[in-house]
Amino acid sequence: MNALPQLPRSICSGVEWPALPDDSSAQMLALQYQFEQSQWWSPERLQDLQLQQFAQVFQHAVTTVPYYRERFASWAAGITSWEQYRALPLSARRDIQQAGADMHSTAPPPGHGALVTTQSSGSTGNPLVTRGTAWTQLLWHALLLRDHLWHGRDFSGKLAAIRSKTEGLSAPSWGPATAAFHTGPSVIRNLTVDLDEQLHWLVREAPDYVLAHATHIQALAARSIELGITLPGVKEARTYGEMLRAEARDIVRRAWGVKIVDSYSSEELGYMALQCPASENYHVQSESLIVEVLDESGAPCAPGVIGQVVVTTLQNFAMPLIRYASGDFAELAESCLCGRGLPALRRIVGRQRNMLVRPDGVRYWPSFPAQAWADIAPVLQVQLVQDAVDHIEVRAVMARDFAGDEGQRLIAAFQACLDYPFRITLRRVDAIAVGAGGKYEDFVSLLS
Repeated sequence: MNALPQLPRSICSGVEWPALPDDSSAQMLALQYQFEQSQWWSPERLQDLQLQQFAQVFQHAVTTVPYYRERFASWAAGITSWEQYRALPLSARRDIQQAGADMHSTAPPPGHGALVTTQSSGSTGNPLVTRGTAWTQLLWHALLLRDHLWHGRDFSGKLAAIRSKTEGLSAPSWGPATAAFHTGPSVIRNLTVDLDEQLHWLVREAPDYVLAHATHIQALAARSIELGITLPGVKEARTYGEMLRAEARDIVRRAWGVKIVDSYSSEELGYMALQCPASENYHVQSESLIVEVLDESGAPCAPGVIGQVVVTTLQNFAMPLIRYASGDFAELAESCLCGRGLPALRRIVGRQRNMLVRPDGVRYWPSFPAQAWADIAPVLQVQLVQDAVDHIEVRAVMARDFAGDEGQRLIAAFQACLDYPFRITLRRVDAIAVGAGGKYEDFVSLLS
């Protein structure tokens, strides 16, 4: 098993070693023991067990979930092969929203604990309300603990998190995922606070770990470089909730001398993939769900090819999601050099609304790294919005107006990055609004 950062909490008075954990901690540690075994199994063995587990979920779904009873009537006898599984139709986000209460199981297993309701951030304007159970919450926390253990985090350190809808919170621990251990404190700041104030807050708090949305970490690190501020105590920057651009890793290394560890999750699905401790690949959490990356025809993508992410939950019996088209796009990786049998994604590239469309019909996810334009003008933050097939508005937060030929040079730089001579309009703004849940998108397409 991965070396534990310290002994678990013991509930037996006078006995610190070997520790006797309480019931909930024992469950968490039991899951970690199993995860340590299963991560090294062959892909074939993992797939066999996934299919067995899916058969249980599927039978429950067609029996107790009205939506699936009707949708999968032709498969009521059950699923016994991957060929049958891949023949099941996909369900889009809109399908699930329109189904409403028909997505809910009428008989969740009592042993799975109390029902829990969650809601996606609604960054696309359409939040999705889903149901889970105490068991799915435990699994969510267990996978986060796996992430901590994979990356060898020091639980005695301080965690600083920057999130939405919170302000000035502090706690003596890191939260439920690490409840089996003694940890250092955690502090939380609202992401809507001025960026410089957040940076000075981090200096005052002197955390060991910093957690925030991917673009937020990148902005903080870039501002650190501008102001000459360092965070010498930070051991690692953790990111979540947004697409992580490649340049962010380099900016954080230059600013704070540490690496970024990213994760891929959503409110409705939990942790889908965690960054490998030995590379920048993302390992699918096969014990929790099935992840497919499919092309436009619905066929599996080969490694190196970008496709839509389709997910099936294996542990949610309150509201199963079966072949759910998540709206995300990702690229499969080759087998990871770390030796784990868990499938790997090379990168998560965003959602459909983050895809650029050229007048010639070519579609792709745009790249415009800051090093290609940051030295041209005093631009603090940008957002590119495609509102016509041949036009893009660049919204720029700036310390001052454009001077001389800065505007023309900036337009040329973005045209070069986008590999097409789009008509580009520059618009200086005071701030770029974040979406629901505090997420920021640096490219948005308004095309239907």
